[in-house]
Amino acid sequence: MIGKKKNVFIIGLDEFNLDKLNRLPEAPGCNFLPALEFSEIRGIDKISIPEMIQRIDARVAQAGSIDAVASYYDFPGSVLVPIIAEKYDLPGPSLESILKCENKYWSRLEQQKVIPEHIPQFLAFDPFDEQAYDKIGFVAPFWIKPIKSFHSYLAFRINDETQFKEHLEEIRREINFMSDPFLHIMSNYGLPQEFGSMQESMIAETTISGHQCTLEGYALENEVTALGIVDSIREADRSSFIRYEYPSSLPQEIQFRMVDIARRVISQIGLSNGAFNIEFFYNETADQVYLLEINPRISQAHTDIFEKVHGISHHYVMLNLALNRKPKPLTYNGDFRVAAHFMLRSYEPGIVTKVPSEAEIRRMKEKYPDLSIKINVEEGTDLETIDMHHVDSYSFILANLHIGAKNRGQLLEKYQDVIDNLPFTIENTIPGVFTR
Repeated sequence: MIGKKKNVFIIGLDEFNLDKLNRLPEAPGCNFLPALEFSEIRGIDKISIPEMIQRIDARVAQAGSIDAVASYYDFPGSVLVPIIAEKYDLPGPSLESILKCENKYWSRLEQQKVIPEHIPQFLAFDPFDEQAYDKIGFVAPFWIKPIKSFHSYLAFRINDETQFKEHLEEIRREINFMSDPFLHIMSNYGLPQEFGSMQESMIAETTISGHQCTLEGYALENEVTALGIVDSIREADRSSFIRYEYPSSLPQEIQFRMVDIARRVISQIGLSNGAFNIEFFYNETADQVYLLEINPRISQAHTDIFEKVHGISHHYVMLNLALNRKPKPLTYNGDFRVAAHFMLRSYEPGIVTKVPSEAEIRRMKEKYPDLSIKINVEEGTDLETIDMHHVDSYSFILANLHIGAKNRGQLLEKYQDVIDNLPFTIENTIPGVFTR
């Protein structure tokens, strides 16, 4: 006799990730329902946590029951998970542990207690303070970023005071979009008052550099398990990523050091019953590992490449944790030995005048059946108006492509062939200048 299906509510449900969820072995026993649609957490004018909770409650009532809640997206998705889990007595991480990851300043304070040699110097500051640069006191270059953000939004490398003040103009216009709803959480859910009442909404950090990568893992019943490490490859002389490549090319000994650091810091934070991904740098010259940031969720940007290599996406881990089940170890049963998520970017603003046609995309998919492609723009799109989910402080993501291969050489050959046959044209806002 087949039991009743579990109602699994996903915060930020979208077609791409629903397809991955429906391919999991647990899928026949689950109804994947939108706690919130992707369009309700991204590309919106305002993030209202109370309104989002009301919407989720209404959908739970309509469904009649809720058996699990999960999200693969950053704020507000990652923070709403523990709130809804606690409200409906479901498995999930504590809100405090999530915020010890999400609040970049609080997270650094916790990291400092157990891995001080693996983090940069840091200082919280108020972007509306006219003396902020002097109070920071770091020798340039250094980085500034919101205490709460995503996709490097409003994160800038600072080379001098003039540049700092120029970036502050944009930060002051945009910072409240994220900081106001984040402070609502910090101030209304019984968390330490010292963080809920902070005037400082930005953090400055000294620079760290090297080979960047992300460790995917999870914590369950005080045991921390690593799933794999994904390399984050930047374009030459730029700060934006051109691809996420899996598995990592780092030596095993360096990967083991990252896993050890992850276990120490996740235990300190108290994260349990949840997934995480931790961004690291390995500086070969100093033979030193540095922790950049902790995200308390799986990275949906890595799900397709996990599926290509393992034969199953790590949505599997997210889902089983949400259902209070211990995930089985991932095996290498995929069709490829290496895979990558490429981000085709424009580094200049402008108007999109040509995007690949459906016929051009279809021909590439027929040639490479494993190819997954998502176009983020259309003809006539002004790049400065696209959703911040597809933007960092220095570039615009025109398309996301997922490709698998037997080795890195073949991977890069396939990618070059794809982009050569899927043309974009962008007319810069400077007359007569074009870019791709």
